[in-house]
Amino acid sequence: MRQSPLDTLCNVEIPEGIELSMTVAGPVARALAWSIDTLFRAVIYIVIGFVLSLFVAGDFLMGLFLILLFLMEWFYFVLYEVYREGQTPGKSTMGLRVLNDDGTAVDWSASMIRNLLRFVDFLPFSYGFGLISMLVSPDFKRLGDLVAGTLVVYSETERLPATLPEVQPLSPRHALTLEEQQALVSFAERSVSLTPQRNEELAQLTGPLTGGRKTDSKGMLEGVLATAAWIAGRR
Repeated sequence: MRQSPLDTLCNVEIPEGIELSMTVAGPVARALAWSIDTLFRAVIYIVIGFVLSLFVAGDFLMGLFLILLFLMEWFYFVLYEVYREGQTPGKSTMGLRVLNDDGTAVDWSASMIRNLLRFVDFLPFSYGFGLISMLVSPDFKRLGDLVAGTLVVYSETERLPATLPEVQPLSPRHALTLEEQQALVSFAERSVSLTPQRNEELAQLTGPLTGGRKTDSKGMLEGVLATAAWIAGRR
């Protein structure tokens, strides 16, 4: 369930009661990853064709090459996604990964389904249906992802411990639920990596949580950060 329409985070609660946040990859990053995989496969085809030409010739060479080409096109993505933790060379280069909707690693069935439906996503040409599906889906899912129940997300990278901005703490005007407190603190931690304009835009969504002390966007942002600091234990 997405926290806000301005975010690309997809939050999933696992059975243990822990909420996982995954950053969904958009069409541009996925297109670049696909292009890299296409170039990678092209190099493999050239190498295979050259090696085969050293040992066989004629129609047998062409038939054997076409069989290998068929297997590569249909199982290249599946094998990498299953045995390389959801990453093809292209996805690895772009820092992407394929996961199930619940955040678990893809298995054979999910990977086979999403990749067998590539021929539908490719229609009418150049992934036309796939692009339309990603643009209308809140999680940028192509048709294969919708059917297989998978997501393409950014891989987790090592992060420094999150810190809150240095502000004067301010207690909330009314009691907040645990989820609301977590949302405010999480926003405050992320605010240092966002632009002032995006911070103010997101702060507008949290007005009811902080009691609406100020109506202007900059004042609301200050109130959100001050309330988050108080929740985090600063006094």
